[in-house]
Order: sequence, then C-alpha cells, then structure tokens
Amino acid sequence: MRRSLILPALLLLAAALPLPPLSAQTPAFVRDSLDTYASRALADWQIPGLAVCVVHQGKVSVMKGYGVREHGQPGPVDANTLFMIGSNTKAFTGTALAMLAQEGKCSMDDPVVKWLPAFRQQDPWVTQSATLTDLLCHRMGMKTFQGDFMYWTSDFTQAEVLEKFGQLTPAYSFRSRWGYCNAAFLAAGMAVQPISGLSWEQFLRERIFAPLEMNRTLALSSEISQAANAARAHTVVDGQIRLIPYGAIDNLAPAGSISSSVSDMSHWVMAQLDSGRYQGRRVLPWEVLRTTRRPQSIVGRRGHPFSRTHFGLYALGWELSDYEGREVISHTGGVNGFVTSVTLVPEEQLGIIVLTNTDQNSVFELLKYELLDAYLGLPYRNYCGMFAAASRQEQAEASALLQARRDSIAGKPKPVLPLKAFAGRYRHEIYGSAELKAEGSALRLILEHHPAGGAVLEPLGGSRFLCTFDDPTLGTGLVTAFETEGKQVRAMILKAADFVEYDPYRFVKAE
Repeated sequence: MRRSLILPALLLLAAALPLPPLSAQTPAFVRDSLDTYASRALADWQIPGLAVCVVHQGKVSVMKGYGVREHGQPGPVDANTLFMIGSNTKAFTGTALAMLAQEGKCSMDDPVVKWLPAFRQQDPWVTQSATLTDLLCHRMGMKTFQGDFMYWTSDFTQAEVLEKFGQLTPAYSFRSRWGYCNAAFLAAGMAVQPISGLSWEQFLRERIFAPLEMNRTLALSSEISQAANAARAHTVVDGQIRLIPYGAIDNLAPAGSISSSVSDMSHWVMAQLDSGRYQGRRVLPWEVLRTTRRPQSIVGRRGHPFSRTHFGLYALGWELSDYEGREVISHTGGVNGFVTSVTLVPEEQLGIIVLTNTDQNSVFELLKYELLDAYLGLPYRNYCGMFAAASRQEQAEASALLQARRDSIAGKPKPVLPLKAFAGRYRHEIYGSAELKAEGSALRLILEHHPAGGAVLEPLGGSRFLCTFDDPTLGTGLVTAFETEGKQVRAMILKAADFVEYDPYRFVKAE
C-alpha cells in the first residue's frame, strides 16, 4: 500500500512551460529497447516478473509481460496475469464515493458519522467534523502509516480497525498536515454500504469493474490465492528472493486489497483519459473524475535529478504533480510481495501501468519514468541501471549490519537480566497483548493479533535483542529494546519494518 521511489532530493527551480502534444508515433525506446531493458531490470533488481502497459491517444501502445509468476517456476507473466495493486486501490474507493455524491446519494462534505455512527476520533470535535473528503485525502492528523502495524495482516476485523483508529493520538492537528492514513480509507470504503446499499466490494464489481470489462479484477485479497494466472508474492531476504504468502489485508480492503492485470487496468486508464468513456460508452461521469482529481492536501515540494518537477498534492486517492510542464495524476501501491504504479498524463492522453511481484524494487517507478520520458521526447536516462548500483549498495550495507549483529550474537553476549526475567505477558494500550517465552538462548514473541507474525528475539547484550519476525515483511534485522529497572523489566519497545510503520510500539510488562 505504500513505498515511494527513492530519487535524489534535487529541487529544480526552472520554470516548466506548457508544451504542445506529441505525435502518436511509438518512441524508439519502446520499439527497439523495451524488451532488453525490462529483462535487464528483472535481473538487476531480483524481480521474478513484471507487466507493463502504455495507453497513448486512445490506444494500447504497449502491453507486455516479462519474467515468471513464481520464482523458479516456468509460468510466464502475460497481459492477463493478476498482481495485487496495493494502494492503487485507493483511486477506486475515491471514485466510488464521488459517483455516489454525483448521483445525489451523499455529499463529499457529509460528516463521516452521518454514515458511520461508530466512527470516533480522540477529539469529539474531529469526530463530528471529519468529512468523507477528509478520509480520502490523508488530512486526519495522523503521521504516515500511523497504526498500520496493528492492522497490517492482523486478525482485527474492519469494525475493530475502525475502533482502534479512533483510539490513536494524532501526530498533528486535524487538517493541518498530510499524513498517509490507510485506516481512513477503510472508513471511507465502509461508508459505501450505508450510502448505496452495496458493500464496497459489491459496488466496485457492479458499478466499476463490470462496465469497464475488468473481468479478471478481484476486489478482496482473499480471492487471489484461488485465481488462475496469478503472480505469487515475493520479497528479498539476505539478498535472496523468497516466496511469501499473499498479504491478508481485507480488514483494510478499501485502502489496498484489489488484484488486477495490465489488461484490465488498461480499461480503467482508458476511461480516465477519455473523460470517463470506455468503448464509446460513458462509464464514469466527467464530474466524478474532476472530483477525484481536485487538489485537497499539500504533500510537499518535489524534485527530479534531470527533469522539471515542483509540487506534490493529494486529491481523492490520486497524487498530483507536474512534470516538464504537464499535469501528472498518479499513485503507487505496495503490499506484501508487490509494488506497482499507475500514471496518467491527460494532456498527452498518456497512461502508464507497471506491476511487479516483489516488494523490494524501484523498477515499478523507474520504468514508469523511462516510458514517460520516451513519450515526452526527453533523453534516455537508464534509470533502472543508474539506481541499481545504489540499491545494491544499500542492500550490502543492510546485510553487513545484520551480519555484524549475528556475529555479536554468536559471541553469546549476556543480557542485562536473565532471559526468564524478560518472559511474560506485555500489553500495549491500543494493540492488545504480547507474550515472551524463553526458548533456549532466545525469546519467542507471540503477538495476540498476528497469529502468523511472531518473532524470535536473540540477545545482543544489555537490554537489546535482534528481532526476526516470522513474516519477513514485518522486519528482519531489527532491534527490540527493553526498559529495565533494577531486576525488573518494565516495557518492551517493538519496532516493525518502515514498510509497515515508522514508529515503535511500547508494550508494558504485566506485574
């Protein structure tokens, strides 16, 4: 549901002047080099498979699959291979509510509590004042990813996630700053049912997927494991590609649970670029698209190492920016084992879709920029090659740090207290409980609401332990610290991977 392209933060101040539309000619890069480029990117970035599509001036210019659905297996990726698209789901959720508002069934300015009486925030004024629009543009006052460790692949239901969301202490004041908030999108999706009479997933299937002939697209993460021609989820651990389970995130479904293919997504992009029409039929009213693209939140300044770009805004499930004088409407998506991007350049009638089946690559954005530059007539940059070395260096540094910690463990450093002193039950005021059991020379962490996501804690000396989660997407090579007082353990400070949440959780030990 997350993960952004890491580019040097260069602020380019040259004025971006409007440029005339380009011709429909297919760029030389696409004609002559794309296949070689994609194959090299798969190898350099350890990606089993990817799919790419370009829609240009009303037609599919590129639609190809590369590599395989599962590492080490022969099944190839093709245009109909399903990938989980993560937070590219958010534009569908924003569109659903904008459709209902356009039909007069609600207003985007309706208070959330009008449709979800159970909705609560810590501040009663925010509870009464938050609107459907607030939910869809990340201005609830939360820090980016705040609370996501609680929700992510946990056994909380949607109703329980909504309740936990209301117990969080916002990092900022309401509507004062942008902070990426998946639970807010869940609340928005939950509002679809009382407004329309259809569940969020039913509404998408009947009102968006079916009219757009997105016949293979799945609304829920629980559906992909039974689907034919579906890419498997992968991550990279210790430099090796690892097959992992699909992310079970239906408790956050409106924020990121959709699975689709480049073929189906091309229909969505075509409609977006043709004022809501698909195959000559009006599927999405133009006013709905205008609503979803209206700027609501300031994300910040943007930079690019070569080309002119300046601002970042957020609408209703879409990111807004400029690039060489063009408006760009885009989003990325990251979920266990997948990272993806969808990009629209309306002035050029250009749409780019890139889907990949590991969560440890930047090709989903770098290839997008390569194609964007090609269709805008800009020089070839070889972004994937350029940043592959930096990525390898980053991985090497992370591996060296992890090895240093493992070497330290091999020396059998003594914790500040015997392991049995750390064992016992702990409690986080919102998440719930955790338990530590001494097992040999290590501790076993059992999380109440992550039945498949426990961890092993190995002593690093003092009050620090190396934490290795069973689910590698929650984190490997992290450090769990303990607060001690005399011969007593007071609290455990548990940190998950930044991919999930930036802030640690403090679990207090039961007396």
